[in-house]
Amino acid sequence: MIDDWQLDAIRKTKARRIDTAVPNPARVADFLNGSRNNFEADRRAARTMLATAPALAAIVPAVLAFHQRAVRFLAREAGIRQFLDVGAGLPGADSSRDIAQSVDPACRVVYVDNDPMVLSYVRAFSRSTAQGAIAALEAKLTDPAALLAGAAATLDFRRPVAVLLPSTLPFIPSAARAAAVMSALLAALSPGSYVALCHLASDLDPALRAGADYWNRMSPQQVILRSRAEVARLVAGLDLVAPGLVPVSEWRPASGGARPDGPAPVYAVLARKPGR
Repeated sequence: MIDDWQLDAIRKTKARRIDTAVPNPARVADFLNGSRNNFEADRRAARTMLATAPALAAIVPAVLAFHQRAVRFLAREAGIRQFLDVGAGLPGADSSRDIAQSVDPACRVVYVDNDPMVLSYVRAFSRSTAQGAIAALEAKLTDPAALLAGAAATLDFRRPVAVLLPSTLPFIPSAARAAAVMSALLAALSPGSYVALCHLASDLDPALRAGADYWNRMSPQQVILRSRAEVARLVAGLDLVAPGLVPVSEWRPASGGARPDGPAPVYAVLARKPGR
């Protein structure tokens, strides 16, 4: 049993890991989504990148909207009841838990991140139904073995699981490493499981590269853009759910739903692991 003083020491240690002077991907996304869980360094970085690549303004809302549409499809149409949400960022409206458990209160969701601020917010604001389960797991996508082992405390990998990768793969610059991570995740999933992912595109908006270059000069969390062909290789061997691998706003747009201003230079795909 952990004493109160030990918990307080743990909280202080995690708080020291939050560097407010260096822009952080989750907090920059939070600012671009119109929220307030960010600092001046995040806002300054976002404004500078927007000046070089205005399409960035459309990326966060478009990715969030895809994420919500994908979870609704998975819960309502595909019958998925287990979700592994890797790098979803700071909680907002209509999170994976909100959507999945509104379809079936027994759904189980594991949020994975290595950002102490994100994990703190998830633990503070994510509440499960009595029938289901919610967990916040500190892990890195680049260590899939540890990630899967931690998630197994909440999810049963003998049954279908949906792995949600809304914005994490661009932070793995090595194509070989990204492929190895995807291979490890897919190997752990039972047939009938799904992967939903978004990826910043290198071939949809030339100005986006300038924004990415600026980010890489100021942040240790390097980002890479990938072409449609490169993203397709990450889901090779899976069955793509129609309309397949497309620009994010073209993946089953909600009828009458709000659309971001301008096209978002991001690819999106939802794919199923073959078999029964």
